[in-house]
Amino acid sequence: MDLLTPAAALASVLWGAAAGTLVPRAAYRLSVRPEEPWRDTCPAGHPLTGPAGGWLGPARCVPCASGAPARPLRTDASAAADAPGGPGHGAVPVGDAGDPGGAGAVYGPSLLAPLVTAAACLLAALATGARPELAVWLLCIPVGVLLAVVDGAVHRLPDRLTLPLAAAVTVLLGLAALLPGAGGSWSGALLGGAGLGTVYFLLFLLNPGGLGFGDVKLAVPLGAALGWYGWAVLLAGAFAGFLLGALYGLGLLALRRADRRTGIPFGPFMLAGAFLGLLAGALTVP
Repeated sequence: MDLLTPAAALASVLWGAAAGTLVPRAAYRLSVRPEEPWRDTCPAGHPLTGPAGGWLGPARCVPCASGAPARPLRTDASAAADAPGGPGHGAVPVGDAGDPGGAGAVYGPSLLAPLVTAAACLLAALATGARPELAVWLLCIPVGVLLAVVDGAVHRLPDRLTLPLAAAVTVLLGLAALLPGAGGSWSGALLGGAGLGTVYFLLFLLNPGGLGFGDVKLAVPLGAALGWYGWAVLLAGAFAGFLLGALYGLGLLALRRADRRTGIPFGPFMLAGAFLGLLAGALTVP
């Protein structure tokens, strides 16, 4: 394996830290219930503006950072009741309107997301070395962290992330396979994505209450990434995800914080298991 230079390893860490700082804002905007629109204001009512329609930027908007007063928000119910003399005359409390879905998403700067993203990028860089697929892993890791945060907050894996991720992993690995020094197989990636996606789809049909269809969609890019290094890595990464999820569930039961009917977000464990599989697969490539 061609080892990375210290400068390349440092660049991977800096990339992960920079990309990780963008996770909290995007996670806040995406952490809503399926029937609700994406958030476009902060909890204080200030519009979230900036690059990419306000999706990219720090977790604290400019007005909040400058100490601007909160802007009262109006919901449909408050607007109807805000007629002169109406029972709801006046502004809706900002704290209630700022989280209309009650989803419990966190808004504000966070050190955890940049640290986790930077650490994952460094581990991927050290395991993969100077091979072309490293660029694919570095681009996809921040999206994986974002998916884990959103799923942990609202038990949802948005199509806005899973479907582009599936396309990106497939196309980018195809390009990586054309470059010298590639450590995997594009055909293996295609079969891995189709195979793991099919397995999760069958599990969804057998137990739709225990597995969300977002997990089925996430299985496609994870299967493609794992299949790049072969079937053994695919099986190991998929099994690791189930094992981590089972251990978490058993821990909740042991602590009496859940029962057998309690739903848990499975996406973070799928992502963690796949990441462990990727590290193992990258390390086994000559």
